[in-house]
Amino acid sequence: MLHLNNNASKIKREILIRLTKLQLEGKLEEGAHYIPREMAPRGSEPFRCCIYHDREILRQRVIARLGWGLEDYDDDKKLADYAKEALEREAPTWPMLTVLDEACNACVKTQFVVTDACQACLARPCMLNCNKKAIEIKKSRAVIDKDLCNNCGLCMTNCPYNAIIKIPVPCEEACPVGAITKDENGKEVIDYHKCTFCGNCMRACPFGAMMDKSQLVDVIKHMMNGKKVHAMYAPAVAAQFRSAPGQLEGALMAAGFEKVWEVAQGADITAEKEAHEFEERMEEGAKMMTTSCCPAYVRAVKRHVPALESCISDTKSPMHYTAELVKKEAPDCVSVFIGPCLAKRREGMDDPYVDYVLSIEEIGALFVAKNIELEKQEIMHKENNPSPTGRNFAITGGVAEAVKVRLKHPEKLKAAVINGLSKAGMKQLENYGKINAGELPVTEDTPNLIEVMSCEGGCIAGPSVIANPKVAAIQLKKYVSQ
Repeated sequence: MLHLNNNASKIKREILIRLTKLQLEGKLEEGAHYIPREMAPRGSEPFRCCIYHDREILRQRVIARLGWGLEDYDDDKKLADYAKEALEREAPTWPMLTVLDEACNACVKTQFVVTDACQACLARPCMLNCNKKAIEIKKSRAVIDKDLCNNCGLCMTNCPYNAIIKIPVPCEEACPVGAITKDENGKEVIDYHKCTFCGNCMRACPFGAMMDKSQLVDVIKHMMNGKKVHAMYAPAVAAQFRSAPGQLEGALMAAGFEKVWEVAQGADITAEKEAHEFEERMEEGAKMMTTSCCPAYVRAVKRHVPALESCISDTKSPMHYTAELVKKEAPDCVSVFIGPCLAKRREGMDDPYVDYVLSIEEIGALFVAKNIELEKQEIMHKENNPSPTGRNFAITGGVAEAVKVRLKHPEKLKAAVINGLSKAGMKQLENYGKINAGELPVTEDTPNLIEVMSCEGGCIAGPSVIANPKVAAIQLKKYVSQ
């Protein structure tokens, strides 16, 4: 995955900030039109072939940040029209992820390439281990016949000089479920039925061609119209900012939210219910149970590992339980979940208690646009603080630990963690599915509780974070201990 500090990320955030400032000033429709030429002015050094191509890509990025997809892109439609329709929109649109056709580089098909390090050695393990006979030695160099090669990678694995390298298509390589393929023009297309909305493609693409559709315009619109908008921030959000408990609440209220809720409250409810459910399932003779708070994992199982579906906990996510509390107190309010996750947007569309889902990127842009500095916010007193285990839902292992401490007999727990739903993580799920289906035996090492995090490291490493996950882990530890 690309490091957070790259030009693609910077440009996407800059657009968010510009759009937010314009909307707060009441100039969104008239100002959106000028963003591409302001960010790619005449005479500037282009990223692509020319500034006019750069401007077209920026135009598409603005459309995505206004909350629209690029699948039915209209060349003739003005950005002012897209902005006007965004302000009139009653609900977010499906799907939450879109592909910018002009930004996509149409990368060459994944392939293996022989480098100058090749010695044409006597052993020739690359050639002898190739099942397709796709490798020959020509002029003291191994040569791969691309028409015969099936990209198995055995040549690379067996080369003693590491002379064979893999050149992947970043988004396809990052997708754990094969939801991304090329169209007839070589551009990438997402199969939304297969997609788990993990956001890996969005993070992996060095051209920023995969973008989430923002809901920030919608939320600000309700604020400016005088609606009571309640914010619910996930534990991972607190890990993104150098702030003490109570300061983030103050910053969010300064940004325009009527009331702020910590989703760790909902995490405590989830942990209690999952602990009870686990004990019941084990008493009934179940082989295993998996956690349910990661929507990307839940969708991955339902779409790709149906043999494991019966093991998913019936307990709802922390977002759901927090939103339920919000709507119980203020039925007419606009509820907004804030988190690091694209998949939460998908979950939010199915949850009657959640109206909108904002990313950490979006809330960060709102803070910048309104000149809000978290470190300078007064610490707001909180009557009911969530438990440390509730706040630790944001890191790998945190959910399993939260369940464990609530069990009557924690010694009976055999927990396992899948730390990131990569292609390897999906294979782990498939193996657990085979155990559940009786195709593989239950052994002493078989876990009875499996925590699955779609993102390696947990929610603090989600696709829409703004802080380095290692730094975020340190900040979360401080936050939990205060």
